[in-house]
Amino acid sequence: MRLLIKGAGVAGLTVALELARRGIEVDIVERAGAVATGASGLAGGMLAPWCERESADEMVLTLGRTAADWWEEALPGQVIRKGTLAVAAGRDTGELTRFARRTSGCDWLDGPGIEALEPSLAGRFRKALFFRDEAHLDPRQALAGLHRVLLERGVRFHFGCAAEDVTGSFDTVIDCTGAAAIGRTADLRGVRGEMLFLETSEISLSRPVRLLHPRIPLYIAPRGDNRFMVGATMIESDDAGPISARSLMELLNAAYALHPAFGEARVVEMGVGVRPAYPDNLPRVTVDGDVISVNGFYRHGFLLAPAMAGQVATILTETIPNRERHSA
Repeated sequence: MRLLIKGAGVAGLTVALELARRGIEVDIVERAGAVATGASGLAGGMLAPWCERESADEMVLTLGRTAADWWEEALPGQVIRKGTLAVAAGRDTGELTRFARRTSGCDWLDGPGIEALEPSLAGRFRKALFFRDEAHLDPRQALAGLHRVLLERGVRFHFGCAAEDVTGSFDTVIDCTGAAAIGRTADLRGVRGEMLFLETSEISLSRPVRLLHPRIPLYIAPRGDNRFMVGATMIESDDAGPISARSLMELLNAAYALHPAFGEARVVEMGVGVRPAYPDNLPRVTVDGDVISVNGFYRHGFLLAPAMAGQVATILTETIPNRERHSA
């Protein structure tokens, strides 16, 4: 059995690992020259199903609550299980109450409780919500790690080329091309996300911190080496052009509101990614003849990719014997 996966983002790599674990021969083709060059490399990497439930369907929590375990098994030592902290400025403390009503699995913290978790935030906020069972990882390290694991399992990568350039025949093709499928996949739209990397040694965070705001709720995720990711906007657009001045100001203002030390931080990177989404903002696995498509992860790529990869593996192992071979 030999399968071709189109796309080496988080969807393609997680599907490849699930198939390789089942002894299936896998090739991956990627138009870019490496992994982590698309929206997956700009992701927040937060494995936060309880927080995401605030604005997402119950299915996000159902499918995502085992994601941290999947990633830990795949990449031992890369998952950081220190929870998520949600805070709000004094004038926006009502947002914490609203957030708590729409989520579960959290504890209320007072000022000393916040300081105990994040000493750098001492005296900054009076109340917070702590989601202790959540986790996070560095997406770029995770994608690079999956690349190494897959190579060790014999998966063949074809970078810098199209599917038509890969020789041989395949039992099926799995399309994990993400935003590249917008315009040729019904109902799939683009959601623009913009992010920053800031660098400063004046503040330390052990876990992602969500700054709740009635208009622009954002997050700051530690990346090590005094670097922090600030993200991410959600704009209904498939424009992948440079970050806008408005978004840049909003992201910087959010970081400064969390801690004034970010005002002196260096902006070491700005990024824009287009995230594919269906109308319900839930991913789908669809089958059309000998092509399986996995798409529509919206803002939940690393959180939901393991569950969707498992669905693909189940479909293939149950039906592949009856499929005709497909030439790429």
